[in-house]
Amino acid sequence: MFYLHMLLLLSVIFVGIRHGGIAFGLLGGLGVSILAFVFGIAPGTPPISVMLIILAVVAASATLEATGGLKLLVRYAEKLLRKHPNQIVFLGPLCTYSLTVLVGTGHSVYPLLPVIYDVAYKKGIRPERPMAMATIASQMGITASPIAAAAAVVMATAADNNLDIGLINVLLVTIPATLIGVLAGCFWSLRRGCDLDKDPAFLARCEDPEFKSQLIDEQDQAGDNSIQPMAKKGLGIFLAGIATVIMVALFGNSLGLLPEGVNMSVAIQFLMLSVGAVIILTTKVDPKKIVNSNVFIAGMTAVIIIFGIAWMSDTIIGHHKVYLISLVSDLVAELPWTFAIAMFLVSIFLKSQAAVLVIMLPLGFSMGIPAEVLIGVLPACYAYFFFPFYPSDLAAITFDRSGTTQIGKYVLNHSFLLPGFIGVTTATITGYLISITIN
Repeated sequence: MFYLHMLLLLSVIFVGIRHGGIAFGLLGGLGVSILAFVFGIAPGTPPISVMLIILAVVAASATLEATGGLKLLVRYAEKLLRKHPNQIVFLGPLCTYSLTVLVGTGHSVYPLLPVIYDVAYKKGIRPERPMAMATIASQMGITASPIAAAAAVVMATAADNNLDIGLINVLLVTIPATLIGVLAGCFWSLRRGCDLDKDPAFLARCEDPEFKSQLIDEQDQAGDNSIQPMAKKGLGIFLAGIATVIMVALFGNSLGLLPEGVNMSVAIQFLMLSVGAVIILTTKVDPKKIVNSNVFIAGMTAVIIIFGIAWMSDTIIGHHKVYLISLVSDLVAELPWTFAIAMFLVSIFLKSQAAVLVIMLPLGFSMGIPAEVLIGVLPACYAYFFFPFYPSDLAAITFDRSGTTQIGKYVLNHSFLLPGFIGVTTATITGYLISITIN
């Protein structure tokens, strides 16, 4: 029955891939209904704590976007990139990584992609080099963000298992690990592919006058680049809110900043809602703009995806937990790091790192895998670059007018596969070594 239930889960995932977006979550709910009414399995527990944290963080981040604060952050990054064009292969990915760490979502990458392309092309650098790695870096920053859903999942799951794992325990591992992984991918990208003036495919395309006329990015002249006066205020409050979250995580217990009985996952919820409230009160931003922002729409989509898919997965895993543990306990006891491979494989099909962790971390704790191992291999929850259909990957292909960032004839020979493997593998190995050393 376990394999039949897993076949049902895989069917839901494959159909979800076809439809995209919230279809994952809706189909997950359908899967729970089938498991309950057809197979007679009691539904598991949906990840309420994780969903509440995502809602709170998305609300604050969307409020920041509504003030123009996110646009201001992008403007600062653009100035840095245009000031140092020779370093675009490193600075482009580092900027997208930093944006994700600050705002908690990889969807902040989109405004920077045309800038990265423009800087690279005008400098004669093959745009594929920074473009592909920039999208990879934007997703790798999720486990390094203090306000992203991934960190919330770790803390909530640890609390459910009565383990004392704080935000700082996670960030001390994930920040250096993912940063080293991003740099490793950047170093590899330095020499990938031919230079534009030596690329026969690009030179052949340049023979078409229409293609050649579209190579220069004119976005900076065509769009509305004005920054609203409230943007700086909104950005300052948001950054102060993140600093407050980190301070409470660091000194909440020792200085009595957290009321008795309040854990950090709950504190993040009311602190991030408070950040959004303070931004609204001080900037007078229109709440209608918040719910129509890109961050809000992407965040709500993520909540529904996690709600359905994670609920279905928890139902199956909870029902077959004894069998699963007996199946892999010997291997995991001997080589606990192999859990990273399992997370990586699950992530290939699930387009959400938080969803992967919601599914896999409880299983890892049930198997008795040490907490330091689970924290160390957190970067392995990102593998959806394997198939090049994630929105940021498709956006990079679209914005690269030179055509060097692409999906190959055989689909899997695409621009994101190797930098993704290099970045994630390096980050996972580094995180594992750091975690078992300091914990």
